[in-house]
Amino acid sequence: MTEATGASAVRIEREGARVLLLDRDGRLLVLRAHDSHRPERSWWFTPGGGIDPGESARECAARELREETGYVIDPDELEGPVWDRTALFDFQSRPYVQHEVFFVARVEDLEPAGSTAWTAVEVDTIDDLAWMTQEQLAQAPIEVFPAQLREPWEAFLAWDGTLVELGEARE
Repeated sequence: MTEATGASAVRIEREGARVLLLDRDGRLLVLRAHDSHRPERSWWFTPGGGIDPGESARECAARELREETGYVIDPDELEGPVWDRTALFDFQSRPYVQHEVFFVARVEDLEPAGSTAWTAVEVDTIDDLAWMTQEQLAQAPIEVFPAQLREPWEAFLAWDGTLVELGEARE
């Protein structure tokens, strides 16, 4: 989500956590969003967000999943973290650095157990939720974050307990 920003823009740095939520058919739940300052640009991304003070990454991942999708997962049921990365992006004309970890969760029931609790920004920018296969994400005509979701998913489907460092990504 990079975009030229003014020299005076202060980069927002935060810690985050995300969930790779899989259904019984091996599809991944992703959200489609756009930047309200650049509405022509949209992308698919995984549920997640910033860690609140006093919250663990695991607790954040479960909370964000519940708030953004309605799926209720106990933090202890999350596998991982499986991936770690640093995302550099601009959103609503503000530059961000987000250090984030990814957890895996699986659901049998395709209906969320709870309701969503979107922030005003999420209401304004999230356009869709969809269950997608790796092939569908690989062929998506819009950006996908993280980009590794376009590649084979074996690294997190059959997680061996090793945290994979995805490095730094400019989005």
